[in-house]
Amino acid sequence: MTELRFVHLGFGADAVEYQQAWQEQRSVHAARFADEIPDTCLLLEHPAVYTAGRRTEASERPLDGTPVVDVDRGGKITWHGPGQLVGYPILKLPRPVDVIAHVRRLEEALIRACAELGLETTRVEGRSGVWVLGDPVEQRPSVGGLSLDFDPRLTDEEFDPRLNGPEYAPSNAGQRREDRKLAAIGIRIAKGVTMHGFAINCDPDNTWFDRIVPCGIRDAGVTSLSNELGRRVPVAEMVPLVEKHLREVLAAEEPLPRAVERAAEPQPS
Repeated sequence: MTELRFVHLGFGADAVEYQQAWQEQRSVHAARFADEIPDTCLLLEHPAVYTAGRRTEASERPLDGTPVVDVDRGGKITWHGPGQLVGYPILKLPRPVDVIAHVRRLEEALIRACAELGLETTRVEGRSGVWVLGDPVEQRPSVGGLSLDFDPRLTDEEFDPRLNGPEYAPSNAGQRREDRKLAAIGIRIAKGVTMHGFAINCDPDNTWFDRIVPCGIRDAGVTSLSNELGRRVPVAEMVPLVEKHLREVLAAEEPLPRAVERAAEPQPS
């Protein structure tokens, strides 16, 4: 792995429109493939925008017709916006290309950065990204006055959390003590060079996620560093920690911990 350089495209009042950043990614990708530049990670904030990966279903998009940008990364629909640190590591991977290993390294860097703030996070088997684990299912409070056996998310194939009020909203997963995603990861690899990357919720308005089914997951929710730590954690506080740990993890070739298996939990049918 070559030396990793970081480019700050814009934060706060200088947040970068998604389409503009996408075009910048393409330019940097072409230059990296041609070995004109070293491995580069773009760091930025976006104005509020929904983006949908290739596997996004119609039932996961906003019901109110809010525009969605369809992109060429993996994964499903998510939200980007103020209070969220977005990173686009554009790296030339060694061959044979190992996509899963690349995703695991990004997760590891974010897990270590969160640990520096005193927050324990982890992976969840079968679900990319960085997670805060909830209580065991049997210890969670009932939802909407219903016992777990009657939770419609687990028994109704047509249940739609976008239509069922705050008790099922992704942004309230912490109150329900469910697993909740802190950072999302979606990538694309073309010609051996990565594009897209990660988004970690520092201090955003997480109710933006309530208009969609984030990452297509209906039985878990979202959270932020501010929510979990009980204080405001601005994007600026997280930037140097993410840079530090990305450098360390991408420079090392070491085995990474296994994801936490949550197979015992009931899943939507």
